Amino acid sequence: MGTLSTKAPLYRFTALDAIAVTAYVGFTAYFLLAGQTLNRLMLQLFTDPATASYAVNAIFYAGVGIFAVASAWRVVGRDLKILGTRPWFTLGMIPLALVVMLILTAILVAAFGTAQSSENQLGIQGMLQQVPAWLMVPLLVILGPFVEEYLFRHLLIGKLSQYLNIWVCCVISVVVFSSIHVVGREGLALSALAPYLGMAVVLVAVYVWTGKNLMFSYFVHAAKNLMAVVLIYAVPPELLPS
Repeated sequence: MGTLSTKAPLYRFTALDAIAVTAYVGFTAYFLLAGQTLNRLMLQLFTDPATASYAVNAIFYAGVGIFAVASAWRVVGRDLKILGTRPWFTLGMIPLALVVMLILTAILVAAFGTAQSSENQLGIQGMLQQVPAWLMVPLLVILGPFVEEYLFRHLLIGKLSQYLNIWVCCVISVVVFSSIHVVGREGLALSALAPYLGMAVVLVAVYVWTGKNLMFSYFVHAAKNLMAVVLIYAVPPELLPS
């Protein structure tokens, strides 16, 4: 993968990073501790529970995303230039990364026993069955993956590796990314954790392999989410697990 000059200032923690992390942690903690109160409030504005859930998630990711974009726009521009030097290679590696992700996930699910849908996954499936695609795609394919790649790859590996061993940062990224997606009523059950572990390992691997290219890991993440969205919309609701 081609590289351009990497300036140290791009990997220094900034006030915008602190605000983005604080917003993400604060929103997450509030949802865990007072989520029912927020849901009741949103249901007063939206009679449909799925629409209310969508509104909460949209506010959450948009609130964090504003600071993520403001902080990482220089890195985004640099990484797009790097990917532009080998466009066909980039386009070919994204589906390959998805295949590896699916294989690794299948292996982990088999190792940890019967797959268990996390509360996060069930919530997304519920929204997808009720909220139109033109609203879900911007949230799940564009905004959500960028926020998560910024937090869990760019900050926890790209910037944190200036102070810690990069492989330690990679482990932290995998553990935090996987755990944050299953925190809820199921706790940290391995059967629910397995799909996110497989996803996290591949995203970390492509991020490091491409020289800490935020946009490549973002494109892989977005492609994976797009594939999931297309599959769920393509499958009749009566065939989905209840």
